[in-house]
Amino acid sequence: MQIEKNMNSQARIRLSYLFDEGKYTEINSYVKENDGLTGVVTAYGYVNGNAVYAFSQDKSVNDGAVGAAQAAKIAKLYALAAKTGAPVVAIHDSNGAFVNGTVDSLSAYGEMINASAVVSGVVPQISIIAGTCAGSAAMFACSSDFIIMTKDAEFFLTPVFNSENAGSASEAASMGIAAAVCDDDKAAVDKARELINLMPVNNLSPAPMFEYSEPQSAVSSDLNGLVEAVADADSVVELYADFGKASYTALATIGGSTVGIAATNKTSDKLTDDDCSKLARFVRTCDAFAVPVVTFVDTEGFEASSAVAGVKSMTQLASCYAEATTVKISVITGKAVGPAFIALAGKNISSDFTYVWETASVSPLSPLSAVEFLWHDKLKGAANADAKRNELAQEYVSTLASAESAAANGAVDEIISAVSTREVVVSALEILAGKRVTKLPKKHNNIPF
Repeated sequence: MQIEKNMNSQARIRLSYLFDEGKYTEINSYVKENDGLTGVVTAYGYVNGNAVYAFSQDKSVNDGAVGAAQAAKIAKLYALAAKTGAPVVAIHDSNGAFVNGTVDSLSAYGEMINASAVVSGVVPQISIIAGTCAGSAAMFACSSDFIIMTKDAEFFLTPVFNSENAGSASEAASMGIAAAVCDDDKAAVDKARELINLMPVNNLSPAPMFEYSEPQSAVSSDLNGLVEAVADADSVVELYADFGKASYTALATIGGSTVGIAATNKTSDKLTDDDCSKLARFVRTCDAFAVPVVTFVDTEGFEASSAVAGVKSMTQLASCYAEATTVKISVITGKAVGPAFIALAGKNISSDFTYVWETASVSPLSPLSAVEFLWHDKLKGAANADAKRNELAQEYVSTLASAESAAANGAVDEIISAVSTREVVVSALEILAGKRVTKLPKKHNNIPF
């Protein structure tokens, strides 16, 4: 006897939100699991005209429980994505796996995680957590490039009962797991559509091009104002806003072409482990799909209190920038101090072009430290040592650490005015569009995770 499908299930409604005009084609829709249909809908269709594969777990069937049949359906979806070079969207909402006392459920999740790993860096993967995503499923979801959660969704490896916020979307966002948190299913799927629209369909495809409008904002020292003034109008999609508050990451278009924008936020503290992790992960994602990275630098460096652990995260950041072969453009808009300059803007390991605003400064040490190290003799006998130290620090910034000094020493490529930033970046993106890099034969670098 044929088992009737629930055509109005929440799983199918979510898929209708994803695909153009709500139309999609199901795959393996009659596959059974434990004498019933599997708790997942797998399908393909088009998103903004691009072919996309997707699955949506169906809680109306066995609470969406994962078994061998569901895993096989999902794995087939990823195999098709590998063959055709199309993105994958995963909509998670399941209370867990079928538990029969054997390792079957572990094998099922292992199959799905492996399927995701095979296409990692080959096609964009987006996970939408629309309900519960727990245990091994959380590991599977984390294998994607971006995670989007609804505000009421749950995400955890094991249940935690000593905190009201544990496993919540807000916690996932604050820990850098969720790239965005949305009010409901429709908003979360719309966010996924935005990301699919901006990302190349696979690692061999060029960054998409769009018709665009010039920005209406004037360039300002405020980070959000700067980004809005350089990016095309209404094109910026900020990611990981609640994680690493001294850093900023977003996808946008500049001159009609997709770029990743990474920045440091001078209004916040120095870069922390979270900031390094956020920027490093974002750069690796952009690099995997050859999305150009534009970095705006204004920071006094890394947080000293991070101690030994901080060295590891700083090295991760520098290594990710150094390894990335995508187009990399850095603009120093304020301060670029010490190792932060090397990691984010240094021509020798990261940037194809490094520009510096006329009012910016580049220094190996903070100005006050530089004064103590270089001009300690000038402090001797000062009636007010603090006032004299600050005076000398200003002198240091305007001389040895000035934009002119950095340019004269070849540390930056050109001094530019703030108002010309968009024009310069657009020109640089155009001339670097044909960038090709041949690397030494190896599997990957071995940065300290």
